[in-house]
Amino acid sequence: MGVTVDLHQVFQYPFEQVVACFLRKYPNPMDRNVISVKIVEEKKDELTGLIYRKRIAICQNVVPEILRKVSILKIPSIQLEEESWLSPQERNMAIRSHCLTWTQYASLREESVFRESVENPNWTEFIQRGRISITGAGFLNCILETFASAFLRQGAQKGIRIMEMLLKEQCGAPLAE
Repeated sequence: MGVTVDLHQVFQYPFEQVVACFLRKYPNPMDRNVISVKIVEEKKDELTGLIYRKRIAICQNVVPEILRKVSILKIPSIQLEEESWLSPQERNMAIRSHCLTWTQYASLREESVFRESVENPNWTEFIQRGRISITGAGFLNCILETFASAFLRQGAQKGIRIMEMLLKEQCGAPLAE
């Protein structure tokens, strides 16, 4: 079956500030679930200026304790892989991430874009679509998808709040129209 979560946000800050903030967002005391983030690959195309990054995030396992009775869910942390393509010239960054843990049972994928806002060139639009699909857990599939969907929605909103707070701390008040 699977569930999809869509998010759209406009940050009233320039693209460069928003992307810099995003790349420094974790780990962060405002979200203790993200333990570490490490760049494992980074390349710049000298011709186009396109910057490719691959990062691995280690996150605490947030599956409720009652569901961790199932042996495959009884692990302390999960790994996420994030790939990004930053085009400073075009002022956009595409991001794809997926879970590296439980791949035989679950698929968690997110695709996101930061780009200059059409409303105001000094603002940045953020669009994200996350999809979770769980298989191979029998009757638990639906329960786990429901939990994962709620967690993904809450996590996306929490990520927006963290970005807004960090932007305000690092760059000052948002830009007015």
